[in-house]
Amino acid sequence: MNYRTLDDLAGGQRVVVRLDLNSPVEDGRVRDNRRFSRHARTVRDLVDADHGVAVLAHQGRPGRDTFLPLEQHADILAGHVDHPVEYVPDTYGAEALAAIRDLEGGDVVVLENVRMTEDELPEKPPEEHAESDLVRTLAPEFDAYVGDAYSTAHRSHASIVGLPTVMEAYAGRVMVAEYEANSAIATRDFEGEVTMVAGGKKATDVIEVMTALEDKVDNFLLGGIAGELFLRAVGYEVGRDIGDMDLYDTQYEQNRERIQRLIEAHPSELVFPTDLAYEGDDGRRHEDTVADVKNKDDDYLDVGTDTIERYADIAANSEAVFVKGALGVFEDERFSDGTVRVLEAVARCDCFSVVGGGDTSRAIEMYGMDEADFSHVSIAGGAYINALTGEPLAGVEALRQVDGEPETQA
Repeated sequence: MNYRTLDDLAGGQRVVVRLDLNSPVEDGRVRDNRRFSRHARTVRDLVDADHGVAVLAHQGRPGRDTFLPLEQHADILAGHVDHPVEYVPDTYGAEALAAIRDLEGGDVVVLENVRMTEDELPEKPPEEHAESDLVRTLAPEFDAYVGDAYSTAHRSHASIVGLPTVMEAYAGRVMVAEYEANSAIATRDFEGEVTMVAGGKKATDVIEVMTALEDKVDNFLLGGIAGELFLRAVGYEVGRDIGDMDLYDTQYEQNRERIQRLIEAHPSELVFPTDLAYEGDDGRRHEDTVADVKNKDDDYLDVGTDTIERYADIAANSEAVFVKGALGVFEDERFSDGTVRVLEAVARCDCFSVVGGGDTSRAIEMYGMDEADFSHVSIAGGAYINALTGEPLAGVEALRQVDGEPETQA
């Protein structure tokens, strides 16, 4: 990707930077998480270069309990930047414009939740967003736009694509790191084996990724909902809903043909679980071999011991490992073995490794692993999937420009 970065931005300017500070909320309190620490590097670098900085960000969506003002976010960000950050309860009205015009070098303000404006959320082409009141009001107030919200880069929203369409645009530190790591599976050539851990609850997403990367990946380590669906497709009595569960049957019907095609086209690349773990009547972890399951009576919550050992060995001997989804319900320590032990094997090996998806990456922190032992730990969800599948990201494409004009690719 050809783009300008912060290293190309002359110091001492007034800039607007789009971050993704969207965070979990508990009882009205915003939880600190790695998004703040990651984006803090971009903000610190802008402050150090004597820029006056206005932050655009969002929290939740209208109508949801997580749809909150950004006052707490400004306080949390200030702690990570180790620099004062002012909250402005306005996005592009008179109060916001006054705060922007008062910016001096080294000042940082967080403008109000951009999704509280009517212009932000509609999915529109960049040129239409460029005509919105939000963009037409804010753009003239700044010398440059910095796009750092990689996690939201798959959304064609006004602050993501409209502003960089009419302004000099630069990629922030998070945008560069995320894009280059997450797209590596499609853009880099690896001499050794490439392995993907394919798990999680969203089997449809996983199967979409597998279909896009079937010729790039040597080993798909199947787990989670997707793992059971593939086992069901080859005749094992798993991968079915029980009770009032709604996780398996619908996704199986939606993906049956794609699953069957992948099985037929890649019999040696698909690595199936041989055993699965469940909660017994005694509340403890128990395991079944998939061949012994005659009727699915239990909800399987992790891959079993034999599967874990095989998967860890394959991952440890790969040149590159990409993680898309957990192998089990790692939030419950009883069923964390598959996810944690395979991640630990990846961390120990000398390979290029990317752990993607907000949920899966949480396991690293929960179980005391060091992010530095992985090549990249992504904070993105949907954008990570788009990068893996080679789908263009609207927020990335908007940065492909020179002096406000779209850049032509050779």
